[in-house]
Amino acid sequence: MSRRHKPLAMRNFPSAREEASKVTAPSRYAGPESSYRLAFTDTAFLLQDDLRPVRMQLELLKPEMVQRQHGVEATIVIFGSARIKSPEVAARILREAESGGNPQEIGLARHGMAMSRHYDEARRFAALVTEASASLEQPMFVVTGGGPGVMEAGNRGAHEAGGVSIGLNIVLPHEERPNPYITPELCFQFHYFALRKMHFLMRSVALVCFPGGFGTLDELFEVLTLTQTGKIRKRPILLFDRDYWTSLINFDHLVQTGMIAEQDTRLFHFVESAEEAWDVLRHAFGLDTAEAEGVPAESGGA
Repeated sequence: MSRRHKPLAMRNFPSAREEASKVTAPSRYAGPESSYRLAFTDTAFLLQDDLRPVRMQLELLKPEMVQRQHGVEATIVIFGSARIKSPEVAARILREAESGGNPQEIGLARHGMAMSRHYDEARRFAALVTEASASLEQPMFVVTGGGPGVMEAGNRGAHEAGGVSIGLNIVLPHEERPNPYITPELCFQFHYFALRKMHFLMRSVALVCFPGGFGTLDELFEVLTLTQTGKIRKRPILLFDRDYWTSLINFDHLVQTGMIAEQDTRLFHFVESAEEAWDVLRHAFGLDTAEAEGVPAESGGA
């Protein structure tokens, strides 16, 4: 083919990016009050109440398309409290409390020190997942809510193991910022809680839940409800620290009063360590058999 000839597959119309880059508003219509801007470049227009359905669609599509472009098809979700500190930070807080001499602050700091073990377990678990699945035909990527605490520990473990991890951050009144261990190309920010929770599940092959508060409970019970009602396929749901969860939620009482069926308590497993959690998943995915070469997973199933 002569170099003077253009490829037959060239696009017939310029892309939106090309159109946006070459449009220059005449001076009379360049001011902020002007409606001359292209609709898809007009932030003030896109933020109007009537455009909420469009914004929701964008928030659904952007993480979906970016993850697909990066080959993310199977994820292991780590839920847990943003308030759990690393052992190093918890130890510093305890030292400061003890030097201050306030009994209440000392008690809280000691409790925080005890809870910090979950930061270490989440960090080790994420590293285990990242290292063990790197050679699989279908790797599994750690995904968290992208914030501090247990979420940071999950992204940190994957990062320190040389792997990729995902963060689904959300705009909150106290301006929660993404932790520094998320793979930048896979760090997303959400406005809508519902769409964020949907993205947690769309590619997940397992969910691992560490101790947490209202947000963690919201995420856990949505997964349990969707699984119980058959709205999503069953997948391993692991709860770290049996004592914490059984003190917080009386599952036996729910069964005894007929609020849930006895078999509903088999929707989840209690685990106490990163190694135990990974062993449960290895067995569930068939990775403990010699012939296993990948992970059975259906992406986009939420």
